[in-house]
Amino acid sequence: MYSKIYNKKNQVTEKTLVVGMDIAKHVHYACFVDERGRVIEKAFAVHQSKEGFESLYEKIRQTMLETQKRKS
Repeated sequence: MYSKIYNKKNQVTEKTLVVGMDIAKHVHYACFVDERGRVIEKAFAVHQSKEGFESLYEKIRQTMLETQKRKS
């Protein structure tokens, strides 16, 4: 158990964009943080729809370009 958690933590580097999500029934909330847990993008709503998830995907891509980070 410990080694799995340790290995996952080692995968997060200064080039990693971490996306955290709070899942709900209709509206989810996401935020972006860096490898140290510093907020890059404050929590924002993601609606349970195709448009909502397309918007989230585009926001992830744009933030990755702006911050020169990659997905974790």
